[in-house]
Amino acid sequence: MKKSREELEKECAEAIAKVEQYQHQCQRLENRIRYYTEGERKKRNHRLIVRGVDVESVAPEVRGMSQAVFRTLAEQIFSLPEVAALVSRMIDQQEDD
Repeated sequence: MKKSREELEKECAEAIAKVEQYQHQCQRLENRIRYYTEGERKKRNHRLIVRGVDVESVAPEVRGMSQAVFRTLAEQIFSLPEVAALVSRMIDQQEDD
């Protein structure tokens, strides 16, 4: 059973339309992935900035410290048993709220 040229052209046009639909659907999904990925990154950046501001407001002396010195200070502070216990207690309190 042979198909006429018009039928073949119609099938071709329909196939091209389907391909374009799938391409647009794929692009929408890629855009959605990028939106959620960037959204998580923006939330993380915001959280880090706010925490940095909080640290500087409590201890303004850290403003002049280099990154390496500040990191060493933070490591030493958070390695103290009293601080580790306090952090655990605050996490427990937050979970209870």
